[in-house]
Amino acid sequence: MSFQTRRQVMTPATRAAARLMLAGASATFLGVGMQRFAYSLLLPAMIAARWLGPGAAGALGAANLGGYLIGALLGPLLGQRLGLIATLRAAMLLAAGSFVLCAIKGGFLWFLVWRILAGITGGTLMVLAGPAVQAAIAPRWRGLAAGLTFTGVGSGIVFGALIVPLLLRDGLAVTWLALGFAACLVTAAAWRLWPAVAPAPRRALFAGTRHPASLRLIASYAMAAVAATPHMLWWPDFIARGLARGNVAGGAFWLLFGISAAAGPALCGRLADLLGLRQALALALLAQVIDTALPLFWHTTPGLALSTLFAGATATGVSGLFLLRTRTIGGEAAPGLWSLATASYGAAQTAIGFLLAWLYATTGSHLPLFAVGLAGAVLTLPLADIMPRRGG
Repeated sequence: MSFQTRRQVMTPATRAAARLMLAGASATFLGVGMQRFAYSLLLPAMIAARWLGPGAAGALGAANLGGYLIGALLGPLLGQRLGLIATLRAAMLLAAGSFVLCAIKGGFLWFLVWRILAGITGGTLMVLAGPAVQAAIAPRWRGLAAGLTFTGVGSGIVFGALIVPLLLRDGLAVTWLALGFAACLVTAAAWRLWPAVAPAPRRALFAGTRHPASLRLIASYAMAAVAATPHMLWWPDFIARGLARGNVAGGAFWLLFGISAAAGPALCGRLADLLGLRQALALALLAQVIDTALPLFWHTTPGLALSTLFAGATATGVSGLFLLRTRTIGGEAAPGLWSLATASYGAAQTAIGFLLAWLYATTGSHLPLFAVGLAGAVLTLPLADIMPRRGG
């Protein structure tokens, strides 16, 4: 294909769709992929350098999740009051600023403020970016766009896994500043990409969210969080210590998880475009059942690799499919429904995280953790209403 032919393939409509997809991916890359998962990699270094004690470092993780819930619930209201573009830009700027301010060794209360702020901005970006892109993009691109929006989460995991260990050689302050600089670059790249979409009317923002179909969606998305959490929190530790394979193996499988999480949403979204939303969601949720079941009985490298690939792809890909379902079910109230679904996901993930920690402390084994994840994956199936119907 000649250069001229390639230029003709990229029609104005295709270029506009690509810009929207890049904007959505940038928001989740910064708001979740960087600000949540990069901190997970920084946490041991902050403890070792005596910037924080172990308990304080863990409390900051919980505070960040609390901020995420606040952002998920308030995001649509902020977008309505300030405008979607202004809110998205402000959230990205504040997320970048929180990285820079964490370069100062200011003690627990100092970090508490900025980690809560980072959580709020992450929740805001998560609930506003996807619906904004979906409202502006052509219907034929919606599945792929929903997937690529969540590709940013997995890309952030990969970015952190590759760059943070290298940055830490120069110290924590340099690492935080470098992450802040990267966040500023992402913010600048997305600045002019956001569509001029009007927010949902106030009367319609949460209208219909008590409908049975909406309640099932919220509950099933929460169960999907239960299914995803064991891998997201414990997978490297399970491989490194639980299976005695060492930290190098744990890190390698975590990198594979991130790569799969980056690719999974686009694959799931494309399946929705080709097969229909219900069929794509059914396949993704069945894959989630498989990835949570495999650690219970198959501990060879092929079994671990398959579980890693499925878990990474579904951890982010399922979110894109549920975003599409909110538009199908919620209609004009889709932004409000997505806000409540995202909040339910975050709340379930927080609660199950504490339960898994207690289970491990009590049993000394990782297997009960994945049994809980399997239970969540199985319960998601009937709640998600995935039986095929005419029209997908």
